[in-house]
Amino acid sequence: MTDRSEELRAALPPHVQARLQSLKFTDGRALAVLDAGGLNSAARAALEDEVKAVLGSTAGVAEVRVALVADKPRRRIIAVGSGKGGVGKSTVAANLAISLARMGRKVGLVDADIYGPSQPRLLGGEGIKPRAEGDKLIPVPTKWGVPLLSMGQLIEPDKAIAWRGPMAGNALGQLIDAQWGDADVLVVDLPPGTGDVQLTMLQRYKPAGAVIVSTPQDLALIDARRAIQLFEVGQVPVIGMIENMAGYVCPHCGEVSDPFGSGGAEAAARSLDMAFLGRIPLELAIREASDAGTPPAAGEGPTAEAFARIAVQVADWLDNH
Repeated sequence: MTDRSEELRAALPPHVQARLQSLKFTDGRALAVLDAGGLNSAARAALEDEVKAVLGSTAGVAEVRVALVADKPRRRIIAVGSGKGGVGKSTVAANLAISLARMGRKVGLVDADIYGPSQPRLLGGEGIKPRAEGDKLIPVPTKWGVPLLSMGQLIEPDKAIAWRGPMAGNALGQLIDAQWGDADVLVVDLPPGTGDVQLTMLQRYKPAGAVIVSTPQDLALIDARRAIQLFEVGQVPVIGMIENMAGYVCPHCGEVSDPFGSGGAEAAARSLDMAFLGRIPLELAIREASDAGTPPAAGEGPTAEAFARIAVQVADWLDNH
C-alpha cells in the first residue's frame, strides 16, 4: 500500500504538527508519536483525542494509535521587559503566565524586579514566604496554578532594598535556580530599564525569548527600543511587542478615548520587523482586579481573551523555536 504518512501529517493542525515526532501509516493503521512535554494530564488527553479525531476521519484509516512521550523538561525562560517603568509590565507578565497555564503549560513566575516587586500583590500571595530545601528555594503555589518566587516574599513589607549590582544578581540566581519541579517555562518579570539584573539574566540564564511591553506614547516607545537593543546585543530573540493601556473605555458611556495615543507599539513593531502580539486596554477593572490579587486572565471576558490571544502566540513561538 502506498505510504500516506505525509498526507496524514498535512491533515493535522499546525500546533499538532509542531509536536509530531513521527507518523507512520501501514495497512490502514496510523501510528503517531508526539512530544507531550510541558502538558498536564488534561492537555495530553485533549492532544491525543484531537489526533485520533483528525486522522480517524481520513479516508482509508481504520485505526489510529497515539504515543505521547515527554523527555525531562527543558526549562525555558521568557523575559518580559520594558524600557521604562509605569507601562504595566508586571501586570502583563502575571496575566501572560496565567494564560499559558490555562492552556495546559507548566509555568512558573519569577518576579525579578528586585527593587520594586509586585507579583505577590498581583497574584494574591502577599505575606506567604517560600520555604527552602537545602540551598534551594521552593516556589510558593498560587490558586491560579502558577508557582511564584519574588523578592517581595523574602523581605519585610514596605522595606526598601538598597543593593549594588552583584547583590541583585545573586538574588536573581536564588529565584531562578529554585526547585521549580516540572515547570518547563519560567516567565520572568524584569525590572524596567537595562541595568544589572537584565545583564545578569542575559549572561547567566540566556532567555529563550523576550516580550516587550510598551504604552502607545512616543516616550515609552523610545525606551522600549532600548530594551529591544539590549536583547539583540545579548542574542536573545524578541518574540514580539505588546501595547498596554491601549484605549480607555468609559465605564459609564462606553466611549473609547486614547489618552496615551493609539497604535504606536504596533507601528514600532512593524518598523522593527517584529511581531505585534496584541493590545491590552486601559481599564479600571484591570487595576481593581490586580490590586485585589485576582488577575483578569484567570476569569472570563474581553480582557481575559486579549491575554489569551497573546499567550497563544507566545506558546506557538515556543513550539517552533
